[in-house]
Amino acid sequence: MSQIRREVIKAFRRLHRTRQYIFAGDDHALEAGRKEINAHFKKNMQETNADNIKKMIQLAWDVDKELRTNVIQAKKKEEGVYELRITPETTRLDNIVFNPDAVIEPPRRRKGQASGCCGEANKDAGEQK
Repeated sequence: MSQIRREVIKAFRRLHRTRQYIFAGDDHALEAGRKEINAHFKKNMQETNADNIKKMIQLAWDVDKELRTNVIQAKKKEEGVYELRITPETTRLDNIVFNPDAVIEPPRRRKGQASGCCGEANKDAGEQK
C-alpha cells in the first residue's frame, strides 16, 4: 500500500472518530456527518495527482481541527436553559465585559479614498459637471 493511500485512510478514519466524539448522542448530526465525509471522499476517489491528494489530506486535517476546537454541543434542559458539552480541546477565549459607555471611533479614511460609501461623493461631483 502506498504512503499516500495510508495517509488518506488515516485522515478518513480520523474524521469519522472526530464526528463520533463531537456529535455523541446526536443521531441526526452523526448521520449527516457520516454522509458528508463519505460523499467528499467518494467524490475524489479517482484523483491521481499526488499534489492534489496531499492538499485534500491537509484539508481533512484542517477540518478535523476545526471540528475539535470550535464545535460545541448544546442540549436544551428546560426553557431558556441549555447544557453545553465543552471538551478539553475546545478553544476558549477570555471574556471581556462589554462597556456600554465605550466610544467607538469611525474608521479612518485611507489616502485617496473617497468620502461616503463606495465613492458616492466623487460620483455625485462628477455627475454635476
